[in-house]
Amino acid sequence: MLHKYLELASTPAVKAARERYGSAAQYAKLDGTLGSDGPVRNDRLGPAEAEFISGRDGFYLATVSETGWPYVQFRGGPTGFLRVLDGHTLGYADFRGNRQYVSIGNSTVNDRMSLFLMDYAHQRRLKIFGRMQVVDARDDSALAETLSVPGYPGRVERAVLIEVEAFDWNCPQHITPRFTEAEIGDVLATVRNELASLRAENDRLRLERELLSRQLADA
Repeated sequence: MLHKYLELASTPAVKAARERYGSAAQYAKLDGTLGSDGPVRNDRLGPAEAEFISGRDGFYLATVSETGWPYVQFRGGPTGFLRVLDGHTLGYADFRGNRQYVSIGNSTVNDRMSLFLMDYAHQRRLKIFGRMQVVDARDDSALAETLSVPGYPGRVERAVLIEVEAFDWNCPQHITPRFTEAEIGDVLATVRNELASLRAENDRLRLERELLSRQLADA
């Protein structure tokens, strides 16, 4: 079964590297080496991918300039600001930033892009190949409104649509677990509740001890 992400990523130079380092046979059935006929997988986002994407509060976006230089930036926002519109389309509201417009400029000459989404806490990562379209909010206010984040400060300047070509889940090896303030807060809430319970129990025992001491002194 052809793995769409590996097919796109497996250029002749990549395949040559696999031959050199001994992994060509491992990927031959997936990367198109043995032909591209037959069923294709990893070309349409499913429920697992949609759930993972909706739980992220940021991602890395890679584009390439007309001079061949790659550019990677981090896009952050409220959890779920990157929307899964359907199995082949993602979208997000683009707010005013530092006004360098590197990714946007790159997309006008080469719409190919890559997303890298991380879940450090659970050591998971999702890679996506796609094509990027930038729509000015003044040209399509309805789309901008659809992708806006209620209550989030900032004016939507553009809507960004991503036509998904393929995706791939990476193995968790070498991902160092890291936790957001919110994730730590959830864990600490349980610890705080247990600590409050222990303190209450300690206060109760201390009062009982003081009462018993008074009773013994009066006896």
